Amino acid sequence: MPDPVEVVEAREKTNDKEFFRQRVKTMPLLIEWANDEIRDDKEILLEAVKIDGGALEFASDRLKDDKDILLEAVKQAGWTGCYASQKLLDDKDVVLEAVKHDGQILYYASSRLRDDDDVVMEAIKNKPLIFKYASFRLRNNKEYAKTAITLGMEKCKKYIDTVYQSLSEEMQNDEEIKKIMNPE
Repeated sequence: MPDPVEVVEAREKTNDKEFFRQRVKTMPLLIEWANDEIRDDKEILLEAVKIDGGALEFASDRLKDDKDILLEAVKQAGWTGCYASQKLLDDKDVVLEAVKHDGQILYYASSRLRDDDDVVMEAIKNKPLIFKYASFRLRNNKEYAKTAITLGMEKCKKYIDTVYQSLSEEMQNDEEIKKIMNPE
């Protein structure tokens, strides 16, 4: 199957900054075929990620380390936080915004943020299963354990055993937690 006309055109105009400046407004993922200089242009990338956070995949490393770009991308598509630089995976503003939209980003977060009360709670609210990537301190916290299990039971019962197994032994043996797991 031949490539779509837009892709062929983008490949032909790989060095045409004005072409990409206009095209990302309607087809942001065309940025994939832009040259390195264009994929390092903050204005063009910012426009692209505001429409489709997935455009972050094609950004330069410098822009994957730009907080403004990352915040816009994760607001549009939380999962794009996986493309963030190591520095931004340790930035509470960026990771907190990302986990609000996709709790799975906790997996990529720095150890420091996996131990952050706000970040972990937002991640749990979005995706209770992700609790298994929280710090031991938080996995050993009764309130967090109860929240993860309760929300897990509401959202997706088939994964609740995974959430339970991620708890510390102390939490697994806690009577209140056992009651939540086995209501009668």
